[in-house]
Amino acid sequence: MSLVLHLTELSRWTAGGDIEAASLNTEGYLHASPDEATMLAVANAFYADPAEPLVVLVVDADLVDAEVRWESAAPAPPPGVGSDVRFPHLHGPIPRRAVTSVLRPVRDASGRYTALVEGRPTA
Repeated sequence: MSLVLHLTELSRWTAGGDIEAASLNTEGYLHASPDEATMLAVANAFYADPAEPLVVLVVDADLVDAEVRWESAAPAPPPGVGSDVRFPHLHGPIPRRAVTSVLRPVRDASGRYTALVEGRPTA
């Protein structure tokens, strides 16, 4: 089992069906992270002011019905992530059966994401 982390909107998760994102059409894949530290760096770099609550899906990449390529960040990884880190790119939707758990990103008083925990996000 190869677990990867995918950050998405709570509404996208609760809507049911396979998980997709705009990047599947614009870039040809869904973004994911290899571990919690990398996911937190991504969240802090790109999701500092989300329009709605977010969740992190723990995905068994072996159960994704599409190719998963481990690639370098382009043009560069987010702050705090080494240039040697490879990101899993899922070249198709995430089937719900591939999601092993759902985590809530936690923010500190300054708004930085600091941890991923079990439990439903709050608005």
